[in-house]
Amino acid sequence: MRKYMRHPADVPIQISVDFDVSGMPTTACVSGEMVDVSQGGIACDIGHYLAVGCQVCVDITTVSPQYHGLGKVVWCKPQSSGYEVGVCFLNQQESFRSRMVQQVCQIDVYKNMIYEREGRLLDGNEAAAEWIQKYAADFLGESPSSNPSLN
Repeated sequence: MRKYMRHPADVPIQISVDFDVSGMPTTACVSGEMVDVSQGGIACDIGHYLAVGCQVCVDITTVSPQYHGLGKVVWCKPQSSGYEVGVCFLNQQESFRSRMVQQVCQIDVYKNMIYEREGRLLDGNEAAAEWIQKYAADFLGESPSSNPSLN
């Protein structure tokens, strides 16, 4: 059984292997798509191999506030179009900050689900307000019913 529930996410992500002491990238970032996120880390599809054990800088610029954090590659699996990479967060602070990213990703999933199921086009604030009212309490408790994409 998993220690943390994974939340699916189809969010653009950038990963840098070389970064300075403040955590800012010093080389070009590798772009990809996040597959899922949990309190323990993220999984993403990227076009390049990353060695297990290397520290990486993770940037998610499509959420507000933008996410910038550090992690460590724990697995890297070849896929037909690149690699799926697992990155664990390095400390409790990163894990806590990831909860914000998880919520934003779930709100985005909810917004898309409402459009597909009901034809309603919600802006970010409307989707957030509805999602928080319906799912936030369950989300904090990590119950499987809290994830509207699984229902």
